[in-house]
Amino acid sequence: MSSYDIIFAGGGATACITASRLAEAHPNLKILILEAGPDSDELHYHIQPGRSFKNLLVRREVYSFHIGKGGKGTGERMHLVPAGRTLGGGSAINFVIYMRPAPSDYDDWETVHGNKGWNSSELIALLKKAETFQPNPNHPSHGSSGPIKVSYASSGTDIGTEFIKVGAAADTERSITTEDLNDFTEKSLNTWGPMARYVDENTGRRSDAAHNYIYTKKQKNITVITRAKVRRVLFEGTKAVGVEYVDDAIGRTKAATEPIVIKASRLVVLSAGAFGSPAILERSGIAATELLTKLDIKEIADLPGVGQNYMDHNMVAPAYLCSEDAVTLDVVLRGTEEEFKSYSEEWLKDGKGLFANNGIDGGIRLRPTEADLKTMSPTFDERWTSYYANKPDKPVIVLSSLAAYAGRNPAVPRGRYFSLSYFSTHPLSTGHVHITSAVDLYSPLNFAPGFLTEDADLVILRWAYKKSREIARRMKYFRGELVASHPVFPAGSAATTGREEKPVDIDAADIVYTEADDKAIDDYHRNTVETTWHSAGTCSMKARENGGVIDSKLNVFGTSNLKVADCSIIPANVSANTYSTAMAIGEKAAVIIGQELGN
Repeated sequence: MSSYDIIFAGGGATACITASRLAEAHPNLKILILEAGPDSDELHYHIQPGRSFKNLLVRREVYSFHIGKGGKGTGERMHLVPAGRTLGGGSAINFVIYMRPAPSDYDDWETVHGNKGWNSSELIALLKKAETFQPNPNHPSHGSSGPIKVSYASSGTDIGTEFIKVGAAADTERSITTEDLNDFTEKSLNTWGPMARYVDENTGRRSDAAHNYIYTKKQKNITVITRAKVRRVLFEGTKAVGVEYVDDAIGRTKAATEPIVIKASRLVVLSAGAFGSPAILERSGIAATELLTKLDIKEIADLPGVGQNYMDHNMVAPAYLCSEDAVTLDVVLRGTEEEFKSYSEEWLKDGKGLFANNGIDGGIRLRPTEADLKTMSPTFDERWTSYYANKPDKPVIVLSSLAAYAGRNPAVPRGRYFSLSYFSTHPLSTGHVHITSAVDLYSPLNFAPGFLTEDADLVILRWAYKKSREIARRMKYFRGELVASHPVFPAGSAATTGREEKPVDIDAADIVYTEADDKAIDDYHRNTVETTWHSAGTCSMKARENGGVIDSKLNVFGTSNLKVADCSIIPANVSANTYSTAMAIGEKAAVIIGQELGN
């Protein structure tokens, strides 16, 4: 048994940021980070951005793979949802996409859900504190001296550049381009522009939380123990006084492990993500009484909201055949080490080339026009009126280009492809995640992502598919649809895929879809929609009576000396990839805890 002042149960992006800020402000604090996964320090498959997709196949130890039970929305099929499992969490293995939410997303946390101090003004300031926006360090909406570097790709952007060009030319109602999709102005919405990356433009390295807040700073008052999976929080009454963890290297083999106890004199912070944090709470006796009784766990607090309100974004990535004259990342994603050896060597030499890129180089945040809304009516009417209409900064879809085929269909031959992926920003559908054992940390979770249980979510994807397809077929690199990656339309339909083998003119007529075609698109989405890796919400920062788990100071209801700080606290979804929000939560948690410590 040993003791620290503050223990972080989980070593994701938020934990790295909060711990580092606190260690800097309070050098006498003894801080411990317990991470179930391995170290990521200077390992090439973490720091080289181009390996992000390949890691899914070859570096499985740095992920937790959760199997979710599908519902009526996706034909009862199962869903595989990965989560980061290494120091730095998702920031160490994600696709380095730089995207920030609409300001009103954060404002909703305060005005709708009652969390004072959690608004866009305060959180944007913290986002700026965390970053260095290398294209323009003096930009008023971006940071100039933070640990996290942001840049644009310097090469291999053929697909993204063409996507932006064609989008602006073909979509006459949105024929505007911008150099910055993330400046929090009106130019961030309904405009075509380049996608930035969490990559240092000088070195080509991934800019993750572990390296930039923990490894490079080497703060002496922070201790990190990896391969340490937290089983539960320990209490004296309702006061958190420590944690119990096991050696994950042994536990993953299903061998017997002796639990290790570490005491916390001041605070325990759960930072194990949307899957890990609710699981630790439930094993600790903080959950719905019914679940605790069923699993014979001593109750500390009856909190039915634990594990509920699971949120994600719904993503689909239709692929297209690509001409030989475009640079794509297909060899990086699907090739062998020998095949992409030259790209790795180029990166090692000067931090450039395909290994410094993620292939996601063009994007747009889309809101429907009046004409679009008519095609989505009446299914989307209520959602539009009640949620989007009076908040004009909120996109409904994020659409982006990818210079590769990123699907999992083994029947798709090696070749040259590009994809136009899209995800819905604020799905109505939610799910849940709960433990199934009080003592077995590796038993599968009772997980249901809840994708597409609300029809309003489905009609959004239908609109996005049609929009993205019209852009793709006008791009000069287009050589036809990859049929296996598209809907199966009725025989004789004018929408049937695979007919075109070269681009159409910019001013060509759009494809006309029938009701039967629309049904085929809906069936396609039910059969193909998957996670966007943006799991959130399972320890929501809401009022307790509304299913909340923590208050605006991150305190777990019914306890003391116990907080949660990671994307599980998000009360309502954000219209962006979640790394930026994880950083904002990390910086905000450091402010909150620092104030409580007297600074």
